[in-house]
Amino acid sequence: MTATAHFVVLEGGDATGKSTQLRGLATRLRDAGHDVVETFEPGATPLGSRLRGLLLDEGHPVDPVAEALLMAADRAEHVAEVVRPALQRGAWVVCDRFVPSSLAYQGVGRGLGVAEVEQLNELATAGLVPDLVVVLDLAPDAARARMAAARPKTTRSSRELEPRRLAPWTETQAASPAAIRPGTMWSGSPSFRVTISP
Repeated sequence: MTATAHFVVLEGGDATGKSTQLRGLATRLRDAGHDVVETFEPGATPLGSRLRGLLLDEGHPVDPVAEALLMAADRAEHVAEVVRPALQRGAWVVCDRFVPSSLAYQGVGRGLGVAEVEQLNELATAGLVPDLVVVLDLAPDAARARMAAARPKTTRSSRELEPRRLAPWTETQAASPAAIRPGTMWSGSPSFRVTISP
């Protein structure tokens, strides 16, 4: 990673406006003269797109462990093909979801355990940690209203977890993503929570 490269991740529950805020951030950075790569998970690579299709396939439910492995496979390809090359050339990378989503949805929501999912993703990312994680927070009732008004676009796992799908984020007390706490590989990533108005 060069001195000009930065890796920023936007996180939070569904319907918090991550994609909108990401586009706004990328625009401001480009206006300031920076090389910016906008990306997302899952599905930002050709392989990832196929894996996302498996995760979204309503006709074939995915076992929680298999789901975590598919997400990690998508992330490994994403880091190797998109994130690291951009950082190596000195670009800013702004990403809609990263490891914290797996810690929340598979580790907490699916009950696989944060430590176990984190270990899997440390292998998938080769230890890559963002420079900054921004968690967007929205009251559960407001989030449900937004989700009801929007076409579903998330992975099946988050849809199946309703109403539990908001819990992995809302149950945390620190101003950081689920399980980003001392003792994890994420404790070194600066993070803060932004509350979104309904």
